[in-house]
Amino acid sequence: MSNDDKTNIEIMNIKKNIAVVYIILLGLATQPSHAQVSAMDMKTVPGADLAGRWDLTVIEDGKERPSWLEIEVSGYKTLVGRFVGSGGSARPISKILLDQNKFSFSIPLQWEREEKDMVLEGDPGAEGIKGVIHSTGGKDYVFTGVRAPWLTEKKKIVWKKPVHLFNGKDLTGWDMDGKKKQWIVKDGELISPESGSNIITREKFRDFKLHIEFKLQPKSNSGIYLRGRYEVQVVDNPADAHPDSHLFGGIYGFLVPSENVALGPDQWQSFDITLIGRMVTVVANGKTIISNQEIPGITGGALDSKEGEPGPIYLQGDHGPVSYRNIVLTPVE
Repeated sequence: MSNDDKTNIEIMNIKKNIAVVYIILLGLATQPSHAQVSAMDMKTVPGADLAGRWDLTVIEDGKERPSWLEIEVSGYKTLVGRFVGSGGSARPISKILLDQNKFSFSIPLQWEREEKDMVLEGDPGAEGIKGVIHSTGGKDYVFTGVRAPWLTEKKKIVWKKPVHLFNGKDLTGWDMDGKKKQWIVKDGELISPESGSNIITREKFRDFKLHIEFKLQPKSNSGIYLRGRYEVQVVDNPADAHPDSHLFGGIYGFLVPSENVALGPDQWQSFDITLIGRMVTVVANGKTIISNQEIPGITGGALDSKEGEPGPIYLQGDHGPVSYRNIVLTPVE
């Protein structure tokens, strides 16, 4: 065999190998991705149409209370989720059971003092979901739920003039929500000297920047509710405490700060908070501890579950002494 013949055979083999590799790559390219497979599988999971976030309204003793539910598909056939009641923080749901068109789950105790789990039974309908909550105290509360809005619409951010929510002189523009009217104004400070009512702005807002300063007594606790629905935690936690969504600067039960920058009791501290849709940034004492993260849903203690609507700023006054000052909000036009 001549050298030319050997060269031709080698070229033919190389071309065959290239063709084989091309066919393999073409086959891989036409295979559905993991995400596509997951999406296709999800359609076959029983109850998958329940997946998503739900803003709930619960009737407790004749009064409307806000609540929140998130349902997710886990693997091939399991539904899991998270639940927020009228108080406390988000709690995990390990498994959601299905019985024909109905769903149910149970959740262990959090701050409740009873001995049995809470059980929710729901039924999807044309306008959302509805059902009953069997409370840990033995009472049954009916609820309705609608799909929570995404709040992701694109918008051009144009800031309006800053608004001083607290004038440093009196309680103009604020209301208290309980029988105990303990909030006072002294030396330019808005003060809750003891546990009692929360205090709420009469004006409502959608997207904004908020500057607020506060001072806590030792082991005291408060919170700043954005739109009256999302709590930024104000608490005197130890300086060496590991960051937690329930501690200083956290979005209660949902978002964990990147670091603990609390200065301790009896010192003025500050938050600069930006809320656009569901996206929040928290700068605490000059350091960014939450950077443009999504708030999934309402936190315990929310005024309502109407997430698509503007809401007030409200300050928690039922967890111990706290003082606020320099409360300045800059709304988006």
